Amino acid sequence: MPDAGFSPGRYHVPMNLDAIQTALREASLDGWLFYDHHHRDPIAAGILGLDPQAHITRRWYYFIPAEGEPRKLVHRIEQGRLDTLPGGKAQYSSWQELHAGLREMLGSARTVAMQYSPNNDIMYVSMVDAGTVELLRGLGKQIVSSADLVSQFQAVLSEEQMATHAVAQQAIDAIVAEAWLEMGRRLRPASGRPATLTEFDMVQWLGEAMRREGLVWQNGPDVSVNANTSDSHYEPTAERCSPIREGDFLLIDIWGRVNQPGSVYYDITWTGVVGREPSAREQLVFSTVRDARDAAISAVQTAFAANRSLCGYEADDAARAVIRDAGFGEYFTHRTGHNITEEIHGPGAHLDNLETHDARLLLPNTCFSVEPGIYLQEFGVRSEIDMMTAPGKAWVTGRMQRELVRI
Repeated sequence: MPDAGFSPGRYHVPMNLDAIQTALREASLDGWLFYDHHHRDPIAAGILGLDPQAHITRRWYYFIPAEGEPRKLVHRIEQGRLDTLPGGKAQYSSWQELHAGLREMLGSARTVAMQYSPNNDIMYVSMVDAGTVELLRGLGKQIVSSADLVSQFQAVLSEEQMATHAVAQQAIDAIVAEAWLEMGRRLRPASGRPATLTEFDMVQWLGEAMRREGLVWQNGPDVSVNANTSDSHYEPTAERCSPIREGDFLLIDIWGRVNQPGSVYYDITWTGVVGREPSAREQLVFSTVRDARDAAISAVQTAFAANRSLCGYEADDAARAVIRDAGFGEYFTHRTGHNITEEIHGPGAHLDNLETHDARLLLPNTCFSVEPGIYLQEFGVRSEIDMMTAPGKAWVTGRMQRELVRI
C-alpha cells in the first residue's frame, strides 16, 4: 500500500546499550541524545524500551555517549521516569537548572545525534522541536540526524520476525489467488444468473479470509474498479462503493500480519480485468509499471550481492526512470516503496526520491515494499511486492505478478 495502514505501535524490547555505543563509535558520533515531552517522540520510547503509556508531563533527557556511562536529566516532579535505564541521574525544576543540566550532561561531546532531519527531509524521524535544537547549538553542540541509527535499532528484524512475515505471505498470496476465482464464480455462477457484486463485498470477503488465517490489520483492504483504481488512497465502504461488472479493470491492495507481538506485515497489490482481454493502453501501462518494479528490485539485489551501500532514494530513482522514460512520469505520484516492520509503514528507509529525498541506507535484515504505480484518469496500475534483505543478498518474499489477471 502506498500510504496509510495499521500502526499498532512499536514492539518494545529492552535497550541494547552495548550495540548503541558500538554504532555511535562506528558513525564517529560523540553520543545520542534522547528527549521527550508528552510522548512527542515514540522513537525514543521504542529504542530505550520505555513504557509508551507512561504519564509524561515534564521534559526528560537521556544521553548515551559513545564511551562511558549514560546520563539522565529529569524533572523533580517526575524524577523516576527513567529509572529503568542505566546511568547517573540529575534533576531540575527551573529552566535555568534545565539549561545548566544539559550543559553538564553533554560535557565535552561535540557531535550529537538526535531525532532531527535537516530541512525536515526525513520527516519520519524529525521529532525534536526547533527550539531545542537552537538551545543545544547555543551550547556549542553540532546536532546531526539519528535517521540511520533509528533504522538500525528499529527496522532491523530478528529471524523470528522474518519468519512471521513468511507466514503472512503464504496466507495472503493464497487468499488473493482465491479472490480472483471467487469474483469469477459470483459474476458467472453455474445458475446463469450473476449476483450483484461490489467492491465492498470483496473487501468483506478478503477480511473474512484473513481473519480465518489469524491475521490482523487496520483499514482496507482495497478493492477498486476503473477510475477508482487511480485513487491510491481509495477505501470502499458499504455506502460508497462501485459495482464490479464484466469489462471492468480491477485492483486489489491487501496487507496483514500474524496476530502476535513483533510480527511483520506482508503487503501486496495486484491488478486484472474482468471477462475480457486487456486493452493496448492497459497492457502498456501494466508492462511499464512491472518493468519499473523489476528495475528497483534489480538495483537492490545488485547492490546487496556486491555488498555495496544503497540509499532508499537510489532504488526509487531506478523505478522512476523507467516510468519517466515511457512518458508516464507525471502519473507516478508517490514513492516507490516503504519500510515494513510490525508497522505497515516502518521506521526504516523508504524507497523515495519524490516525497522525500530518503538518503537512509537500506540495511541488511530489513523488509520493504516495492510498488511503483501509474494513475491515469480512467484507470491506475500499481504492482507491489515485498523484499527482504540479508548480508550479501536480497530477495522478493512472495509471488510476483507478470501479467494482468484475467477474471
